[in-house]
Amino acid sequence: MNAAEIFQLIWVAFLETLYMTIPASLIAYVLGLPLGVLLVITRKDGIKPVPTFNTVLGAVVNLLRSIPFVILLAMLFPVTRIVMGTAIGTKSVIFPLVISAFPYVARMVESSLIDVDRGIIEAAQSMGSTTWQIVYKVLLPEAMPSLINGAAICVTTILAYTAMASTAGGGGLGSLAIIKGLNLRKYDIMYVASIVLVILVQLITVSGTKLTRRLDHRIR
Repeated sequence: MNAAEIFQLIWVAFLETLYMTIPASLIAYVLGLPLGVLLVITRKDGIKPVPTFNTVLGAVVNLLRSIPFVILLAMLFPVTRIVMGTAIGTKSVIFPLVISAFPYVARMVESSLIDVDRGIIEAAQSMGSTTWQIVYKVLLPEAMPSLINGAAICVTTILAYTAMASTAGGGGLGSLAIIKGLNLRKYDIMYVASIVLVILVQLITVSGTKLTRRLDHRIR
């Protein structure tokens, strides 16, 4: 296989990886961000304590987080077929990626928000701010650097999960490295696909770190 053919394979796999990672990451945050906020504000020492709700929500999030992605992928085949129209292929992987990622996102958001200085929250409460005003004007802005850093970690985790897409007949760089590289002993394809995947992870990580530093008012 010549260089042009390898490049074509890598390019298609790269686009497939983005096709899975970007929508899954966005939807996971649409679901996970509000859950993370709820986990923080409903704690016993939160701004809107609802311990029973917090315990139940935390248990559900922990349960979903504890299921390995490959097993979840298989368990969700019937539901994936209904939601995505098919349980096989690159497109079908997006749904299990979301289900696997949003609990992880929720915990990352929770961890970021918990670190916000209690003094700032108490000051907002003393001025009569409502719960959602505190969330949107205090918690989220103050935690933004940590949230950005957490987002980079979550996206790279989702990107790593796409490597298992071959289990459901999906594509992407991970699938290319395993199926057309390792299994067929075409090690040049395997190494190139792996290197591109590593570079992609590094780009996301470095971008997240730089953006975090830019938004962190404590670093000047």
